[in-house]
Amino acid sequence: MLPADLVLRSRRVVTPEGVRPAAVYIRKGKIERLGPADEAGTRWPLIDCKDAVLMPGIVDTHVHINEPGRTEWEGFATATQSAAAGGVTTLVDMPLNSVPATTTREALRAKVKAARGRTYVDVGFWGGVVPGNAGELGGLIEDGVLGFKAFLVPSGVDEFPHVGEADLREAMPVLAQRGAVLLVHAELPGPIDAAAGVWEGADADGLREYDRYLRSRPDAAEVEAVELLVRLCRELGCRIHIVHISSAEVLPVLRRARAEGLPITAETCPHYLTFAAEEISDGAVAFKCAPPIRSRENRERLWEALRDGVIDLVATDHSPCPPAMKKIDSGDFRGAWGGIASLQLALPAVWTEARQRGFTAENLAEWMCAAPARLAGLADRKGRIAPGYDADFVIWDPEASFEVDAERLHHCHKVTPYAGRTLFGVVRHTLLRGETVYRNGEIIGLPDGRLLTTEQR
Repeated sequence: MLPADLVLRSRRVVTPEGVRPAAVYIRKGKIERLGPADEAGTRWPLIDCKDAVLMPGIVDTHVHINEPGRTEWEGFATATQSAAAGGVTTLVDMPLNSVPATTTREALRAKVKAARGRTYVDVGFWGGVVPGNAGELGGLIEDGVLGFKAFLVPSGVDEFPHVGEADLREAMPVLAQRGAVLLVHAELPGPIDAAAGVWEGADADGLREYDRYLRSRPDAAEVEAVELLVRLCRELGCRIHIVHISSAEVLPVLRRARAEGLPITAETCPHYLTFAAEEISDGAVAFKCAPPIRSRENRERLWEALRDGVIDLVATDHSPCPPAMKKIDSGDFRGAWGGIASLQLALPAVWTEARQRGFTAENLAEWMCAAPARLAGLADRKGRIAPGYDADFVIWDPEASFEVDAERLHHCHKVTPYAGRTLFGVVRHTLLRGETVYRNGEIIGLPDGRLLTTEQR
């Protein structure tokens, strides 16, 4: 038996076979083997987790890091420190909000250059599908993007225009031929344009009304978009992933697509599983996201879809911006940036709600570790505690709680709808390839995350 570099022992290790006492042996950054918990002695360095949960490091496949170009919104250093503090050991960066957007090979090189030497966790990249860039897609795959993202409605930034059906028909065969997945922001402009009248005549108080904002992004926008994507998936054979589902009205469409055997997966986000429209005060623009947070009844249907496997995974859609863009002073829901910063809080936010509904740490490991790793093509090394996998771990206490203090968050700006909320599930320790990157409130060491592009894969 070769010597281990480190052994982790816990009474609650989340393995593919279930939660059990075990010792996990690490050598050269990889999991070498699992053994009985009482086998680990003092022969090698030992972290004794006792009753804390030892889970695979979280894989967050929906993170907006806005460097280069808009680093003042969020950069690689702040985002990946926030990730480490939340037990996230791998994240995948979305292709928009940076300048340039990651829609060409040259832009990907600029993104990689900006990230190199600044990441505290491993980072992969999605490419973007925009009108007219179908000729770039093959090269982006060769350079190592993990898949592609497209918007069916305006994205909020000019550098990343939305696509229509004709653009999808040009891009999707290219992706299908290469086996690449297309992630889609699934809202169509038609229903949103039809609902725009809700803002007519609104004075300053009217612009603060959450109900107006909710009515301005109707369920129909999501339903019609998913119906379009199902039809194109059936015809063109391209893998589709629906990001950030907020409307439970799309679930019957997804169930039918699954029954048909179409290669379609879906995600929702911590904020859709935590908050409800009835609880959002007028002017509380920290809650603004697109698509919007909907009703309590809608939230419970999303939870049931996770239980049934109709929704595959949970990802943050971490989308920060400077406070002025969030319209904190005026509370203007129409003008505020639509994004929620939650990278550091995803595990406790989801666990707080999950535990009340009878879910377990095994469920979290599937939704937030294994399933995202499969989506990103990283399932051979990330998202499981098993021999041969990267020694990426989060050690967390499911019984402990804390009150969210925004000033203690590591991401660039501290605006968050979770401020003041009591959450269960305290992250104690995060390890990346067997090395500690976060422990008990402190970032440990220098940025040593890898960039998951072709040159490092």
